[in-house]
Amino acid sequence: MTASKTHDAKEDGPLTGIVVVDLTRVLAGPYCTRILRDMGARVIKVEPPGGDDARQVGPFTGDISAYFLSLNCGKESIALDLKDDVDREIFTKLLAGADVLVENYRPGVLEKLGFGWTHLQEAFPKLVYAAISGFGATGPYANRPAYDMVVQAMGGVMSITGHDDDDPVRVGLSIGDIAAGLFAANAISASLVKRGKTGIGARIDISMLDCQVAIMENAVARYHATGDVPGRIGARHPASTPFDAFATSDGHIVVAASKNPVFKRFCDIIGAPELYAQPDYIDNLKRTENQATLKVEIERALGKKTSATWLELLGRGDIPCGLINNIAALSEDPQIHARNMIVDVDGEGMEDMKISGNPIKIAGVKDASSRPPAPRLDQHRDQILTEIAKRDIG
Repeated sequence: MTASKTHDAKEDGPLTGIVVVDLTRVLAGPYCTRILRDMGARVIKVEPPGGDDARQVGPFTGDISAYFLSLNCGKESIALDLKDDVDREIFTKLLAGADVLVENYRPGVLEKLGFGWTHLQEAFPKLVYAAISGFGATGPYANRPAYDMVVQAMGGVMSITGHDDDDPVRVGLSIGDIAAGLFAANAISASLVKRGKTGIGARIDISMLDCQVAIMENAVARYHATGDVPGRIGARHPASTPFDAFATSDGHIVVAASKNPVFKRFCDIIGAPELYAQPDYIDNLKRTENQATLKVEIERALGKKTSATWLELLGRGDIPCGLINNIAALSEDPQIHARNMIVDVDGEGMEDMKISGNPIKIAGVKDASSRPPAPRLDQHRDQILTEIAKRDIG
């Protein structure tokens, strides 16, 4: 199979010519294959006869799920029942023309269907096979079901998110799924590079729980270095101060001014030069030890002006700071638009629909301001079957 041409110049991407057979559904896997598609790969989404469950998740634009749309623009769809002999044969022929297979079933499901790694490696030695699951293919939890919130909890993320006096909360986006998708896309790309040298594919085993542990920043190292168990501390950083959200006269802004020269400039700008001369705030270590009292002093000063005024003054002073945007404000932010991070969706009924763009900017690779629509279920069956038939004849 050859990568299909589209108006958005995906043929210029670094994965041009790579064909991905996508057996994934809902979020972690589709997020991974969205990245591959944005990098130029052709993604053939193989759905069960009822379709990806995400197609039924609202809100809807017309009769199309905005959730499904955000993850599957520009992919192709064919519906196959892998328990049906005819569809199994079609699937096998798809794999024969593919570079990558991505799936997010529980471990062992594809083996029961006759498409386990041992069979795939023998039949398609160049295939890069990536499996994404809650807990991976090994370990005592391997066969457990998992969702984003489960791995956020078990991976420690919820233990350091929110305020200590509140009930536990999850991160406001599905970081369990997203992190797994990101790591999977990275592993697939690396495996394709290795395959280019060896001619041999790879088996990739991605655990959502593993990925949560991997993104725990310095919390794991901090615990093993000090013996202290990191807890929930709100917006502030555990080891840098001031590095927090601060109240102004009309809202909140975030400020990251933990380096001594930056802290000194910050204090001058907010009209509190006496702060950086105090022994309790003389360096970052002391400021972190005394962060509670320092926050009171900073908010006393910031409370005299609006967020907009402070952002202008602090920006002029080269202080890292920002407004806490909601999604409406984010969507109108000139920096976001300058970086093409809110893009249009083409297609009938999609005139007002927008999704997030591609954050990977590569010199010489076009970054289009629109995306093709997500596929209708089984939309590309005829095209795909025709390609398979031509390849068989050839």
